[in-house]
Amino acid sequence: MNLSILPSALNDLADGFDFYEKQERGLGNYFLDSLFADIDFLKLYGGIHRKVFGLHRSLAKRFPFAIYYEVKAEQIFVRAVLDCRRDPKWIRQKLK
Repeated sequence: MNLSILPSALNDLADGFDFYEKQERGLGNYFLDSLFADIDFLKLYGGIHRKVFGLHRSLAKRFPFAIYYEVKAEQIFVRAVLDCRRDPKWIRQKLK
């Protein structure tokens, strides 16, 4: 399958990078490496995750983040990468 990361998801990743980089220098890069590995995983297993708020949701392995995506034909579109610690109402609003 082909995979596209939409600008909204790239912005989410940048926000996560900034947050973790403020915690400890170098942690932001580890965050990005980890999340991009989880996103690449979708090339093999995209579409198997349950839907939450109308999109498939894959949980990241090392950070409390969820990858929200949709599958259309042979294409995966990553729409958002959001912190699971946020209020579910905020997450739902962000995904609209």
